Amino acid sequence: MIVDLNLLDKTVIVIGGGNEAQKRINSLLKQDCEILVISDSVNSQINKLVKTNKIKLKKQKIQDTKFISKLKPNMIITTTNDKNLNQKIINSAKRNKIIVYSSDNPEDSDFSNPAIIDFENMIQIAIFTGGRSPAMSKKIRIQSEKIFKKIITKEDIDQIKIQKIARKLAKEIIPTQTQRREYLRSIITDNKVEQLIKDGQLKKAERRAITILRNWK
Repeated sequence: MIVDLNLLDKTVIVIGGGNEAQKRINSLLKQDCEILVISDSVNSQINKLVKTNKIKLKKQKIQDTKFISKLKPNMIITTTNDKNLNQKIINSAKRNKIIVYSSDNPEDSDFSNPAIIDFENMIQIAIFTGGRSPAMSKKIRIQSEKIFKKIITKEDIDQIKIQKIARKLAKEIIPTQTQRREYLRSIITDNKVEQLIKDGQLKKAERRAITILRNWK
């Protein structure tokens, strides 16, 4: 089962400062969570993120799991080359009911990382092998991305932006979920909204969606 965790304002600890840690950090940066890296050394890219205050760094070598009960994070990702240490972190995190992932042990981890095709952080398509073959996930992602770029248009992305705004406003005005769904579908099928989006007039399309909402019965 593929799920999208809501990590807004949550604390995620990443153990390690190499290329694998960097990959995990890059995927977390879009989640609006607090990222704390714990490592005695980090690569230049991670160091740059620290200097620009996008992530935090606790410079120390992890030798035990005492940091878990002390810091109480919501999620831990460990990327060290020490399999025994990684396993100890997995076991301790689970005892403390903390979501945990180890890059060298997806079988014991609470989740796996799919290969993601991302369109402006609005549409994400996951290629997932359940941790059986990350290399094949990456290969299929590269192949699939070429196809999906022909299918998903800029107009689709803009429609999602309009839907996000309309959905938020509809919750304040339209009382039932069924009616809200009908309203949002009406925006997708509205010819004027569609034409305004095609013409690149997103603000006018947004106002059109709000007008439909005001007249909704």
